[in-house]
Amino acid sequence: MELLASLLSALKTRDPRSVEQEFSVLRSESLRLKKHLSLTCEAGALKGNIKKNRYKDILPYDQCRVVLSQSTTESTSDYINASFIRGVTGDCRYVACQGPLSPTLVDFWRMIWQLDIKVIVMACREIEMGKRKCECYWASGQRPAAFGPFTISSQGETHMNADVVVRALTVTFQQETRSVVQYQFLSWPDHDVPHETDGVLDLLRKVRGSRGAHSSPLLVHCSAGCGRTGVICALDYINDLLVSKKITPDFSIMKVVLELRTQRPSAVQTKDQYQFIYTAVISMFQQLLQASPPQLYCNSSELKRPEKTTPINPTPTLSSSAHRPVMNDTYAVVNKPKKSHPPPAGPAPAPAATPTSSTGSRSLPFSHHYDNEPSGASAPPIYSTVKPRLKPLSPPPPATPIYDTAKPSMQQWEGREYHLTSADGAPSEEADDDYEIFSSTAGAASSCSPAGIGFNCRVPKPKGPRNPPAQWSRLER
Repeated sequence: MELLASLLSALKTRDPRSVEQEFSVLRSESLRLKKHLSLTCEAGALKGNIKKNRYKDILPYDQCRVVLSQSTTESTSDYINASFIRGVTGDCRYVACQGPLSPTLVDFWRMIWQLDIKVIVMACREIEMGKRKCECYWASGQRPAAFGPFTISSQGETHMNADVVVRALTVTFQQETRSVVQYQFLSWPDHDVPHETDGVLDLLRKVRGSRGAHSSPLLVHCSAGCGRTGVICALDYINDLLVSKKITPDFSIMKVVLELRTQRPSAVQTKDQYQFIYTAVISMFQQLLQASPPQLYCNSSELKRPEKTTPINPTPTLSSSAHRPVMNDTYAVVNKPKKSHPPPAGPAPAPAATPTSSTGSRSLPFSHHYDNEPSGASAPPIYSTVKPRLKPLSPPPPATPIYDTAKPSMQQWEGREYHLTSADGAPSEEADDDYEIFSSTAGAASSCSPAGIGFNCRVPKPKGPRNPPAQWSRLER
């Protein structure tokens, strides 16, 4: 816990400008490692595979690309724009994939069947900014969808929240049926980040719960399979570092992302996405430190967020007005029995022990009659139903003045706006020396508004000591 608190303090004190500089170093270091590790993209650049790439500059590395072996009559090629990404333990934990195109829908399901994928995370919409970012590869409603020899059926669709849609799918191939769960995150703009981190962290918690102890890779895709996909893989990777006790004092988000980029090109594509990882990791560490009991380094594959509890206020006393309870608009009237037992004559006996119930609570010295008790029908109910107390109405608006409040005029010099102000900096009420704005009221004679419908008029001010026009006088009612 001390290590986690120390790392959290270091992350929170990072200057955003240093994070931007770190991202620039990350990009240059990625290019250096690509040359140093001799990473190539020859398979994706083949003439027969060019049409299977959504973007010509995002091609999987030959050293870690997914090679299809489950051939069908519709497709026998072994190429798909998808990459294996290692997890904390060194196994193939993730598959980062581009959103399928029309020519690659069958290949997409070939890959899912071959790798026995159980959970899919879709971090994009089908259409974004007027452009198609991903083909629909699932069944909607009760009608199954066929993609070559694969038949996809929907078992139900639910909304985990406003940002996430969960679809339960079944895949049938050669008379064998498997179950697949798809999580689609709807509120993640392309080349941008969500407005908060809680939605993404909640999504990852649900995904880990759906995967359970299954060893198949987690399939993550967006449109290109690098930006948003890389952020999700990086956050889940960091969570596994915590759970598996592999986080070290030299923990670095840059090292995590750099490791991802050696397996999937342009993983975490923008500096805003890189900054989002910092913000999400800070939130993740804080949730773990605030959890009660601490859930750090637990054996469970899912880390729950600490539930928010409402603090219980102490019992208020009548003598202190500062501790009086806040009353709502609805009240309940308690009717106590009017008849009381007279004290017995003679010396007062010693007080007996107050009887307690089986649950340990003290019983009252007399029985109350409740509305739902037949025996208490004749007695007044302890609770009476009352209507909510009406809130006082707001005072009626004052009569419309014959003069409107003059607003400060705005003048422009050289494209800039200037407000006329008084010496103390407040807007001047006499910004216009030549005109004064007034409005007509009901029953007032106005030459500018004969019908009295409320149009503003501009009447010249007198230049000498003449009497003001009749329109300027206030009507006496």
